Amino acid sequence: MKAVEVRSRHQVVVVTVPSLGGHTIEDYGLHLGRTWGIGRKDYNDGVLLIVAPNERKVRIEVGYGLEKALTDDEAAAIIDDDILPAFRKGTMPEGIEAGASGIIREIAPEANAS
Repeated sequence: MKAVEVRSRHQVVVVTVPSLGGHTIEDYGLHLGRTWGIGRKDYNDGVLLIVAPNERKVRIEVGYGLEKALTDDEAAAIIDDDILPAFRKGTMPEGIEAGASGIIREIAPEANAS
């Protein structure tokens, strides 16, 4: 992830949490992103992939500065097509890796170039 940040300047953070503490994953993700300051302050160009396995929830939070590069529909497709199939097979690390790769593919295609 650090190499992607260096090449694209966008920050991608993946977090798994043991519990959402009674909050919705949307609220938890927004609070976490703001508290941690994900992305550059003046650009709001961070992405948070949050996984709460005990609640069986996954979400991609996208900073406003990247909403054109990673739309809600694209984020949903990454979850549905890349992450959840692996989770259903019981391979959470594979699903997280696939999700992170899908995010990078959308927000920083140049980071995938050699």
